[in-house]
Amino acid sequence: MSDNKTLSTIFNRTSYRGSFKPDPIPREDLTAILKAGVAAPSGCNRQTASFMAVDDPALILVFTQEIVGVDGHYYHVQDYSAAMENMLLAIKSMGYESCWFEGNLRKYAKEISDFFHIPDPLKLVCLLPVGTPADAVPQRKETDAFKKRAWFNGFGI
Repeated sequence: MSDNKTLSTIFNRTSYRGSFKPDPIPREDLTAILKAGVAAPSGCNRQTASFMAVDDPALILVFTQEIVGVDGHYYHVQDYSAAMENMLLAIKSMGYESCWFEGNLRKYAKEISDFFHIPDPLKLVCLLPVGTPADAVPQRKETDAFKKRAWFNGFGI
C-alpha cells in the first residue's frame, strides 16, 4: 500500500490554509484539475457540477444545479462533493495545496456569481484556492478515527 501513489496522495492530503507563493499556476495544470472534477461520478449521470478556473489568483469555483434524477431524488450535493475530492487529490498529486471553502462563501456567492456573469440555475457552492504553499504544510495527524468510524461485519466491531 505504501507505494500506491493514489493511496499515498489520499493519506497525505491535508487542508492547507496558509499563504501561497506568487508563482502563477500554468493553465495546463488548471485544465487537468478541472478535468479531474468533470471525471467524478454523478448521481443518475445528471452531471450537476460545473467549474470555472480563475487564473490570477488561482481559484476553482464550483457550481451546482438541482436536477432531479430518474429515481426522483436529487444528487447535486454528492455530485459536487465527489468532484471536489477528485480535484483536491489532483491538486495534491501535482504538488500544489488547497482547502475546500464553503461556509463563509455563502454570504458572497451571489456577488461572485454576478461578477463572473454566471447564469441561473447555476449556484456557486464552493471554491478551491490552488497554489504552491509559502508556509509549512501541516502533516496529517494520526488519530484513532479509523477505529471510531470504520468497522467490519457489524457496528463497532
